Amino acid sequence: MAAFSSSRVLITGASSGIGAATAEAFCREGAKEVIVTGRRNEKLRDLAQGWSDRYDCDVAAIIHDVRDRTATEELVRDNPGLFEADILVNNAGLARGVDPMQTADPADWEEMMDTNVLGLLYMTRQVVPKMVARGSGHVVNLGSVAGRWVYPGGAVYAATKHAVRALSEGLRMDLQGTGIRVSNIEPGLVETEFSVVRYKGDEARAKKVYADTRPLRAEDVAEAILWCCSRPAHVNVQELVLYPTDQAHVGMVHRRPN
Repeated sequence: MAAFSSSRVLITGASSGIGAATAEAFCREGAKEVIVTGRRNEKLRDLAQGWSDRYDCDVAAIIHDVRDRTATEELVRDNPGLFEADILVNNAGLARGVDPMQTADPADWEEMMDTNVLGLLYMTRQVVPKMVARGSGHVVNLGSVAGRWVYPGGAVYAATKHAVRALSEGLRMDLQGTGIRVSNIEPGLVETEFSVVRYKGDEARAKKVYADTRPLRAEDVAEAILWCCSRPAHVNVQELVLYPTDQAHVGMVHRRPN
C-alpha cells in the first residue's frame, strides 16, 4: 500500500501474536520505518532483523515494558526521534487467570490493569502531542470483544478492555479538529500466545480454547489494522469488531468433532 511509504509506525508488544503480525504487515506494505517494542530481548531483535532483511524495511527494536511510566518518559527523552510516529499501535496487553473475583490473585489484576490500561495511556501521552504538533497521525488501540461483553472468569480483563474502549472514545473527543484519527480494534477468538499467558504456561489447557474450531489468526487482525490505517485521511474507522465465522458471540463458539 503506497499510503505507508512515508509512514513511521510504532507498535507496542510486538514480540509475538498480533503485534508481530502487524509489524510484519506494515513492513511488507512498504512502511518507511517500523519501531517495535517488547519485553523479550532476543526474540524481538531476531524478528526485527528478519523483517529488515526480508522487506528492506528500517526496523528498530526497543526492549521496553510499557507498564513503567518513568522508563517510558526516559526512553522518549533519550530517543525523541523514534517517537515521532505517524501511526501508533497500542497492542501490548494480556489476560491473567480465569478465577472468580472472590478467589483471584490481586497480582493478576494489577498486571492486567498496568499493561492494558496504564501502559496504553503512558505511550499515548508521549506520542500524541507530537502528532498534534504536526497536525496528523493515527492511534490504533487493541481492544477486544471483552470490551463490550463480559464473560465468567474474565471480569477484570473485560474491565481493562472496557477501559480501552472508553479511552479510545475520549481521546477521539479530545483530539477533535486536530486531524488525528483514533481506531479501536476489537477481535474475538484469535489463536496466539494469549491463552498460554492467561493460563501461565499451561499449553495443554490453552490449546483447548482453540480446539475443534477455526479461530482468527494474528494476520487477520493485522490486515484489519492495515485497512483502517489505509483509509483516506477524512475517513476514521472508529471501532471494528472482528469475529471468526465460527464464533457468534462471546462464549458461543462452534466446534466440530475431530
